[in-house]
Amino acid sequence: MDELLSATHPRMFSLQKIVEISYYNMGRIRLQWSRIWEVIGDHFNKVGCNPNEDVAIFAVDSLRQLSMKFLEKGELANFRFQKDFLRPFEHIMKRNRSPTIRDMVVRCIAQMVNSQAANIRSGWKNIFSVFHLAASDQDESIVELAFQTTGHIVTIVFEKHFPATIDSFQDAVKCLSEFACNAAFPDTSMEAIRLIRHCAKYVSDRPQAFKEYTSDDMNVAPEDRVWVRGWFPILFELSCIINRCKLDVRTRGLTVMFEIMKTYGHTYEKHWWQDLFRIVFRIFDNMKLPEQQTEKAEWMTTTCNHALYAICDVFTQYLEVLSDVLLDDIFAQLYWCVQQDNEQLARSVTNCLENVVILNGEKFTLEIWDKTCNCMLDIFKTTIPHTLLTWRPVGGETVPVSPSSVREKQLDTISQKSVDIHDSVHPRSSDKRQILPIVGSTASEEVNKTRPTAKFPEQKLFGALLIKCVVQMELIQTIDNIVFFPATSKKEDAENLAAAQRDAVDFDVHVDTQDQGMYCFLTSQQLFKLLDCLLESHRFAKAFNSNNEQRTALWKAGFKGKSKPNLLKQETSSLACGLRVLFRMYMDESRASAWEEVQQRLLNVCSEALSYFLTLTSESHREAWTNLLLLFLTKVLKISDDRVSTTPSISSSISVGQSGTVEWDVPYHHRNIALLLLQLDMLQ
Repeated sequence: MDELLSATHPRMFSLQKIVEISYYNMGRIRLQWSRIWEVIGDHFNKVGCNPNEDVAIFAVDSLRQLSMKFLEKGELANFRFQKDFLRPFEHIMKRNRSPTIRDMVVRCIAQMVNSQAANIRSGWKNIFSVFHLAASDQDESIVELAFQTTGHIVTIVFEKHFPATIDSFQDAVKCLSEFACNAAFPDTSMEAIRLIRHCAKYVSDRPQAFKEYTSDDMNVAPEDRVWVRGWFPILFELSCIINRCKLDVRTRGLTVMFEIMKTYGHTYEKHWWQDLFRIVFRIFDNMKLPEQQTEKAEWMTTTCNHALYAICDVFTQYLEVLSDVLLDDIFAQLYWCVQQDNEQLARSVTNCLENVVILNGEKFTLEIWDKTCNCMLDIFKTTIPHTLLTWRPVGGETVPVSPSSVREKQLDTISQKSVDIHDSVHPRSSDKRQILPIVGSTASEEVNKTRPTAKFPEQKLFGALLIKCVVQMELIQTIDNIVFFPATSKKEDAENLAAAQRDAVDFDVHVDTQDQGMYCFLTSQQLFKLLDCLLESHRFAKAFNSNNEQRTALWKAGFKGKSKPNLLKQETSSLACGLRVLFRMYMDESRASAWEEVQQRLLNVCSEALSYFLTLTSESHREAWTNLLLLFLTKVLKISDDRVSTTPSISSSISVGQSGTVEWDVPYHHRNIALLLLQLDMLQ
């Protein structure tokens, strides 16, 4: 070391002699040689990091020659001499920042792999460690050569010498993960993910090799070794790529991660899935999400959104295994996502819930159906935007109300100039998936581009309220689709309208998809639970639409567009879905035991709805109820005579007295129905 200390003229005579001595003593027994190398290897560590590049180059080149000679001897099972011998390369790569030396180390290791792969055993760990350090480099030539050699090992060497490399399989996957996370070389990142996917094939094809593998540091049951040494490292490193990389790379990592689950999941034990989804749910971990709001929004709209659909796909594919393991976690995750004030993610929650139930509902047990209904109930309750009815301007400012608006409140609750809060809601695509950001305005953007009078805290609040309105509407549609199958209700409405235009009720209308829904798999109590959600949503929307003063205050504060907000779609669609459920149950012979409660609920709902409708004076508000009224009248007229034989017919129970007043000969709860028929007659 003293010889090498001169900054200008270091002498390398003794260094040369050490190399020769090492060469001549290499024939000693391994125990003696390892003690010699403890001293000499440490010397090479220091010399390889010498600030004088000539000295460091000589040291690395000498190490290369010695290593090639040493590797020729091979290594017996359960020995680790190669690992000790090659450690100086690792040390130099870690400590020496000279591009020349780092490039040389990578070239030396590449040469060893190309010429001595068959003899390498424990040395693979050092080799992958060097390439792992090279993977994060910014020098293109270093990264490219290291990656080429790593690719050669994974595709060629693993194929030929897999049992010899199994000890370092985890190191290889970790190394590929590091290449994938180097943002400076996106093409290398994508290729590294492809190679990780290739590694999964080795685990699938050679499970016995993992079962038979033993090491001093591993106390794992033989049947779990393929998971601990094979599958888990692959899936864990893919999750690291997802959490560390930019959008295009993490999206590819996410896709490959779930491809592996879908392709090889049939070989996984139940407790492996539990470990796996602890990794998967890290994607949604608030503590790990980006701090900046724009990045966080992008993360939720893309990665969380994509992951949500993928999780539901895997759950559907392996339902029998995962229903016990994963269902509670999936519902908890859906509930978390809907609370994140991200419109795209919130929409995805309802779509995923719908997909899971429609695809798997036939196999659900009573317990799973209870959990599903409770999940929908929880999401419904947490997303009712109660603040819409209670919000007041900051500082207690009151919104001036002109005499004309007072008059409007009295005469017209919903004018044609008012705007439905759900008008910004983009219709679902045919496959219901919206993985990419929505084209057009989202709820939060609606607020941001509205009147400049809305201050930032109010903008944030209004954005969150709009998202809750969106979720309410989506959930109503989800319940309708789950119970009756997608598009069934829309088709029924179209047929009812066509029949009304022909001035005839088509008693033979048959909707093909009627029996494809989950109605027959739900108990009456579960249907009542969903019905309660729908009616609560309906009553909230009705209260909001009737509160003209509050809607005016929100409009003037810049809540939504240039017109007063309303919740007409929520008011009508929630009630329509509720009526469909009740009438279907009322006509269902298999639910005869629940008919008494169904009838009472049906009469209460209809009475309340029709009473409300008859108070409406706004033309546009009444028009919004057209499909709802058609649905109600069609359903009433289709009730069989047997069901109403005990009740006097409405038409024969109404008479006009001598004074011209209407006289009733029916129970009170039928009067609103009769009154509606008369009202419609007068409108015609």
